[in-house]
Amino acid sequence: MKTLTEYLWFETKARRELVRVTDTVAALVKKSGIQEGMVLVSAMHITAGVFVNDDEPGLHEDIWDWLQHLAPSGPDYRHHRTGEDNGDAHLKSMLVHHQVLIPVTAGKLDLGPWQQCFYAEFDGQRRKRVIVKVMGD
Repeated sequence: MKTLTEYLWFETKARRELVRVTDTVAALVKKSGIQEGMVLVSAMHITAGVFVNDDEPGLHEDIWDWLQHLAPSGPDYRHHRTGEDNGDAHLKSMLVHHQVLIPVTAGKLDLGPWQQCFYAEFDGQRRKRVIVKVMGD
């Protein structure tokens, strides 16, 4: 089995932001030379996430509204007693999850017709990274 490991670095301009990473991940799959396998895309920070869904602006707003409803910013989270102000970002990360595993078939990402891969930032404006690990033959 062959592997390729690369790190993507992000420093978003806003505290919350979605970054479409599909093309970058696809380029790393191509670079790896792997024809059949999997690619893991994983946020290496506890206030960020990675998910696969449609790249449609209305859906993106629906996702933000849903996350805000379930983990609103602003309340006095116990986590804030440590001097932090990002309790909601930790909870949002748990809801979205921190990683996805995407199949690689015939040397390409094997996504559905509307599926795209996103990095979701919930406490941005500082440097963070994502690991991309392509595995297979």
